[in-house]
Amino acid sequence: MKGYVPPPRLVVSNEPQPITRSITITEGISVKDLAEKLGVRAKDLIARLLARGVFATINQTLDAELASEVARFFGADTNVITFEEQAAKEVSVTAASGEEGATEGVPRPPVVTIMGHVDHGKTTLLDSIRSTNVAEGEAGGITQHIGAYKVKILDEDSPAYGREIVFLDTPGHEAFTRMRARGAKSTDIVVLVVAADDGVMPQTLEAIDHAHAAEVPIIVAVNKIDKPEAMPDRVKKQLADRGLVPEEWGGSTVFVDVSAKKKTNLNLLMEMICLVADLQELKATPDRRASGVVLEAKLDRGRGPVATVLMQNGTLRTGDNFVVGNVYGKVRAMFDDRGAQLEEAPPSTPVEILGMEGLPQAGDQFVVVADRDKARGVSEYREQKAREAALAKSSRVSLEGLAEQIKTAGTKELNIILKADVGGSVEVLTDLLSKLSNDKVRLKVLRSGVGAITESDVLLASASNAIIIGFNVRPERKAQELAEQEKVDIRLHSIIYELQDEIKRAMSGLLEPTIKETYQGRAEVRETFRIPKVGTVAGCYVVDGAIKRDSEVRLLRDNMVVFKGKVGSLRRFKDDASEVRNGMECGISIANYGDVKVGDVIEAFVTERIAAEVIA
Repeated sequence: MKGYVPPPRLVVSNEPQPITRSITITEGISVKDLAEKLGVRAKDLIARLLARGVFATINQTLDAELASEVARFFGADTNVITFEEQAAKEVSVTAASGEEGATEGVPRPPVVTIMGHVDHGKTTLLDSIRSTNVAEGEAGGITQHIGAYKVKILDEDSPAYGREIVFLDTPGHEAFTRMRARGAKSTDIVVLVVAADDGVMPQTLEAIDHAHAAEVPIIVAVNKIDKPEAMPDRVKKQLADRGLVPEEWGGSTVFVDVSAKKKTNLNLLMEMICLVADLQELKATPDRRASGVVLEAKLDRGRGPVATVLMQNGTLRTGDNFVVGNVYGKVRAMFDDRGAQLEEAPPSTPVEILGMEGLPQAGDQFVVVADRDKARGVSEYREQKAREAALAKSSRVSLEGLAEQIKTAGTKELNIILKADVGGSVEVLTDLLSKLSNDKVRLKVLRSGVGAITESDVLLASASNAIIIGFNVRPERKAQELAEQEKVDIRLHSIIYELQDEIKRAMSGLLEPTIKETYQGRAEVRETFRIPKVGTVAGCYVVDGAIKRDSEVRLLRDNMVVFKGKVGSLRRFKDDASEVRNGMECGISIANYGDVKVGDVIEAFVTERIAAEVIA
């Protein structure tokens, strides 16, 4: 059109400004907040993002990397912190300025986790302390979930009269490990329960491993001392051999002889807990905004998502907005361990909380925020990052990747969990592995034991980024699935020199995965038959996968490898079969081997040679 002058086009300068200042940004910062921190107009920031090919609205959250790049363009260096760190910073600033509770830290009740072997009396001990009865309500008398209980010392003669202790009763160690895997240190003290008539058992050793890994002080409660066959000194000797030397023997570990049934020495145990807690000087600030850690979360049919949260600092009140992991919400109601409704929860109080928009995970950090929209933004950003992380490949340590890590990081510590078929092998291998350490790689055996590789081993490996070595043993089925899910590297060996060579090659960066094993299926032996000229034939039921005529097989008895060989013959009824699938019955004879027993498991696999990978 004649005389029409088009409006000037928006021109964005591509020249970055010189860096003159530094700003602190949080994960999932919105375009509006970033513009305010940079002191530029939001539309200029959006224009810059548009020039980079990013279409963003003013309320959209930005990835920390992208936000840093854009900030550098506008002349600002960035320091990225988590939302929890930012919330803690805001609280300390407001406390210092006197706007919000400027009180000093006050002593808080200690948080104690009770651990130990199954049936050594953990829950009974806790019941005696609480004077209630949880064990009878548990399915089969076994703890099915985490209980968190606050107990007050009511004995007027006790020097700790009137003080409170928070007890966590864990089902085994899975929850403890999972929480530590997420970096949540919720426990101040571990009480290790050992039965005086039973002594140190596998789970007792696991509990010690976990407590040491979390760097938490241990108090040993020697339980069941009222039994005639009780030998508390034997327990002390066994634990002293494991590094927990009693105080009366010149060590530093507190031992208390108790009887949960007869309620003997329970007050002494609680006094000792208070004493150990006093040495740690545990403090919290009740007047600040609440923060804590999720102990467990479940979906309740009537109430929706319910989380048990342990308050670590500040006071939580009904109506507070919060972010927990990648979930946000508002506290609709709170209940204590006895089901009574609370209006507020001070530090070191375990509470059940209603009002979450989703289900958090055990170990997630719980933070109260002032702005609900901000809480929603952070939650959505984290949800998106969690989805991306699930799609991306895991970076668990493996033997192949070790050489690369040595090059980039200098000295590398390789954590190992070792399981073998007999105790002698464990001792020899532990000794061998510890001698393999050099100036570049330090081998550390986190746990060694006899028996199949269990879920607990895989969880510990996942939490401490370790690899698992199985010597003449196999992982349990569930442990194998969990290892695949958690991307934990499991190496199985039956010859000590091969294991030694593999570790040495991994340490020198020359590891080559030459043989790959592919699992095919497994069959249970239901009956055995002696047939002249053929030998022993196992009548089997295929429980998983398929058994093929050309498969290699290993015979497992109680998850231990008894024999490794090939299928001699495979039959369905009287006919030869090339393959028998899941749910079918068949007869299997193993070439050159006849000692098959009812209850054994025949596992079929195929090995293939693959070209060596070049490690840069």
